[in-house]
Amino acid sequence: MLKSFKLRDLEVFPNTILSPMDGVTDAPFRRLCRVLSGNRMGLLVSEFVPTDGDAVFCLDGHKQLKFFPEERPFGIQIFGRFPDRMAAAAKKIAEALHPEFIEVNAGCPAPKVAGKGSGSGLLRDLPRLQEILHDVRTALDSSSVNIPLTLKCRIGWDDQSINVMETLKIAEGEGVEMLTVHGRTRLQGYNGLANWDWIGKVAAAAKIPVIGNGDVNSVANARERLETYGVSGVSIGRGAMHNPWIFGQIADAWEGKPPRQMTASEALDVFPLYNKFKLEDGATEMGALGRLKQLAARLCKGFDDPEMHVRQTLLTAQTPQEFFERLEVLKNGVVKNMHYDPNRLVNLNGAKDTELRYGDQFAGR
Repeated sequence: MLKSFKLRDLEVFPNTILSPMDGVTDAPFRRLCRVLSGNRMGLLVSEFVPTDGDAVFCLDGHKQLKFFPEERPFGIQIFGRFPDRMAAAAKKIAEALHPEFIEVNAGCPAPKVAGKGSGSGLLRDLPRLQEILHDVRTALDSSSVNIPLTLKCRIGWDDQSINVMETLKIAEGEGVEMLTVHGRTRLQGYNGLANWDWIGKVAAAAKIPVIGNGDVNSVANARERLETYGVSGVSIGRGAMHNPWIFGQIADAWEGKPPRQMTASEALDVFPLYNKFKLEDGATEMGALGRLKQLAARLCKGFDDPEMHVRQTLLTAQTPQEFFERLEVLKNGVVKNMHYDPNRLVNLNGAKDTELRYGDQFAGR
């Protein structure tokens, strides 16, 4: 079983990636995961950066481009449907910010993205995807910072049009150096289980590292995916939202360290750190509170707390001061005898999106 892989000259250990998720994996959350992993994260990737909005791409207009030095090795993911704008944005980003790689998004299923022909909408127009990859690779080759180009995709638009093998062929032909495959179709959204058989087929045929994405939420699950499907690594999204320690747990396992049982009190220590990172990133105290509650809603499901008392106590706090006062009361009270078990977090799936108006993909070409 592989425990690391190479992206050009970069050795990636452990062979894990935090999947970019819009509105979740901002710099504070990425920094949180890296600290909790003991700086053993593999790769971090930005939230996706839109390129279609302006005729001239402006770095200052995109908060998703902000990252901290300790996040490296770091990649920036871009999305759009116009090859020239994607290429221009990639070159500007590479020369100004020097990320370790640029990634093209052909996987986002959101209607506002896919319905306009970008994200997973590109899987319905592979010639356009090929043109984008070609132009972005050419732009990076001509830049002062020649860095790897990577691609994130789904296995296809729906079950009747699975075309991930064609996507792999195009990617390799256009100089893509790593392919991350989410094992669902666009139509699935996040419903049901990812199809790892297709991911395995891609990995078996590929000449470049293939990263598998979908339903990885534990050390055992990551190991099974790597051993069974021959991927070079795993990308973890919603599993990290519920368990931001997962990357460190995988790194411990790969290094031969025994698993460590975490108390609920230790788990709650994450909130002051996360709050600190949010404030350093420019959030207001109330804005940070919203993200603290978002994390609490997920994380506290891992406590042996059948009445969900801890979760409700934190979610009903009205101010940051009240949140942290309640946190201390919990840590000194009912939480003392609780344990945190991420294996309780079994339901990561969202609703199925069966309808999507798919219209103006070709407008403005």
